Amino acid sequence: MTEPEIVIETTIAAEPERVWRALRDPALIRRWHGWEYEGPGGLDDEIREIYIDGADADAEALTLTFQGGDRFALRPAVEGTVVRITRPAKGSHPEWDDWYEDVTEGWTTFLQQLKFGLERHDLAERHTLYLDGPTSGATAMELLGVAGITGPPGSAYTALVATGDALSGTVWFRSPKQLGLTVDALGPGLLILAIQPQNEQRPGGGAQIILSGYGRGAEEFESLADRWTHWWDTRESPGTCC
Repeated sequence: MTEPEIVIETTIAAEPERVWRALRDPALIRRWHGWEYEGPGGLDDEIREIYIDGADADAEALTLTFQGGDRFALRPAVEGTVVRITRPAKGSHPEWDDWYEDVTEGWTTFLQQLKFGLERHDLAERHTLYLDGPTSGATAMELLGVAGITGPPGSAYTALVATGDALSGTVWFRSPKQLGLTVDALGPGLLILAIQPQNEQRPGGGAQIILSGYGRGAEEFESLADRWTHWWDTRESPGTCC
């Protein structure tokens, strides 16, 4: 039985031309896509590989088709722009089947980063922190101590999390495997927590945390990143909150 295509969609409060520029200019893409990392194959190389060298852009139709068949399509809406990502069915490229769910979750994350960057910060510069790894069954939400945040998007939250930080903001988005929270103290910033799917390389699944901060100096954000990284590397059990 053929599996269905996967569709990921959101509406961004920005005109289509502005969203399109954010998908085509590498200098703008790095202000929302993924997270910063150094060395060979860093963020700038990743952006060029995915969005420039690895994509077929149709500026008139406002579509972007990637190697492997994943496709972005933009269309105007009363609220701004609907961005739809369509993924070929699992099995279309068997060599990537082990990572199919990871790519799906990655597009979900990136789309929310794009929406947040445009709507909240007009694609201002940011600092990012990325943490991930296998777990013994605990989710990223449980580990950080925000699993008790159960409200819908737009609802307020406060939490004293496992890093020792007191966070507050609103629920930005929620999906079956991800939770996005704004963080008032970071500009506001965006905190995305994700459950990494099980596969042969990660039989117990894993956890992923991406934190983006705005309006803070590099040294200040680096201090926060060091504290969170130390917590991640030495964590023992899920935290509690709320």
